[in-house]
Amino acid sequence: MVRLLFWIAVIAAAVWFWRKFKSPAAKQQRTSEPGAALMVRCAHCGVHLPQDRALSSRQEWYCTQAHLEQGPKSIQR
Repeated sequence: MVRLLFWIAVIAAAVWFWRKFKSPAAKQQRTSEPGAALMVRCAHCGVHLPQDRALSSRQEWYCTQAHLEQGPKSIQR
C-alpha cells in the first residue's frame, strides 16, 4: 500500500513539474497574438465595424459607400 502511494506521489509531482515548466512557453505565444482591431461607428446607421474596413469623410466613419454618399443621419428626439 505504501508503494502505491509513493508511486502516485511521484507521478503527481512529475505531472506538476511538467505543467509548471511547459506553461511559460504557452504564455509567450498568447502575448504575441495581435490585439483586437479598433472599432468605429457608422455615422449614418450606427453599426460598429473595424476601422480598416470603414470609409471616412470629414472625421466621420461609414460602413458602406451608400452611407458615405447619404451622409450622417440627423438625430431627431
